[in-house]
Amino acid sequence: MEIITGGVTAAKGFKAVGICAGIKKGKKDMAMIASEAPCTVAGTFTTNIVKAAPVKWDREIVTNSESVQAVVVNSGVANACTGEEGYGYCKDTAQVAAELLGIQTDAVLVASTGVIGRQLPMDKITEGVKCMVPLLLPTIEAGSSAAEAIMTTDTVKKEIAVTVPIGGKTVTVGGMCKGAGMIHPNMCTMLSFVTTDACISKEMLQKALSAIVKDSYNMISVDGDTSTNDTALVLANGMAGNKMIDEEGEDYQNFYQALEYVSIYLAKQMAGDGEGATALFEVKVIGAESKEQAVILSKSIITSNLTKAAIFGHDANWGRILCAMGYSGAQFDPEKVDLFFESAAGRLQIIENGVALDYSEEEATKILSEKAVTAIADVKMGTYSATAWGCDLTYEYVKINADYRS
Repeated sequence: MEIITGGVTAAKGFKAVGICAGIKKGKKDMAMIASEAPCTVAGTFTTNIVKAAPVKWDREIVTNSESVQAVVVNSGVANACTGEEGYGYCKDTAQVAAELLGIQTDAVLVASTGVIGRQLPMDKITEGVKCMVPLLLPTIEAGSSAAEAIMTTDTVKKEIAVTVPIGGKTVTVGGMCKGAGMIHPNMCTMLSFVTTDACISKEMLQKALSAIVKDSYNMISVDGDTSTNDTALVLANGMAGNKMIDEEGEDYQNFYQALEYVSIYLAKQMAGDGEGATALFEVKVIGAESKEQAVILSKSIITSNLTKAAIFGHDANWGRILCAMGYSGAQFDPEKVDLFFESAAGRLQIIENGVALDYSEEEATKILSEKAVTAIADVKMGTYSATAWGCDLTYEYVKINADYRS
């Protein structure tokens, strides 16, 4: 596998665009992805009972449409809690795009992010779609423009692309995502769009995505809030020319590894760009007796507000980590736990068998002052492990969310 420059336009046959449609003042706020050829599609969605209209539309398309060919995304208005009118606007958006692209309405996916409870400004959405279709391009810049247009409180656009040899052909997998707040995916506000020119059946594509979200998007948290709009979509147009991947085997595993890499990269980008964050906080739980135990423990640590505040203060307050493990619901012996902190500045063991070592607070602070910090907890019960990603909790997070709407 090779990492290359690009995002959703890296794979053959995909075009994209991002524009300012006037939904948000002076910022790009609409994006479109389109494929030259029909695509098989897979998707995972929020488990929040309150689901945005685009989630309902896309679930129907992913489940029942034979193929898709385009995605229309807007930023600024989430189209959540908008009733039948909001769902109708999804259809209206898809219909306008379909007519201009010469495809069926049920071949168009839609996604929205932004403020909950407001109806889409359909005059701007419609004009935005009409503006975007002639501007669609297969360039790296066009993909990057789309990644910028889906941002809300994100501080950086998030995109990645890789190539992998499959059956003698070079297959490309590229993606973009947005997410900085209301991030606690349980799918499987975050949106992820991945494109690939791999030839793969719908069944195997969905199988791969459903498995991968468990170790990527579902292992991140910024603030513990599961959005109404969480959506991850993968479109595969088959233009790489590889033999159809319709069963498990070497080709499927190679594709799986590429999609997994892209998904984990995008997930970590969201965690590290959490609202107000100054550091990516990674937690590895090792030596667990089961994968489930490791997942529960690692996610409990990254969602602990006290632990997140300690990371912001570069404070090796290990008691908060052990405490978060203790109330997670997973059973373990706290008197067997070893804990380490690690970053680009070094690695330091903090506790052994549940008791503090005579470590240097100065060295610990140095390690915790990096842009990416890892805590490693060894529970010494087995061979399973899990990794979760979050961020520190800062003053700026409260400021952003105190006046997000007003």
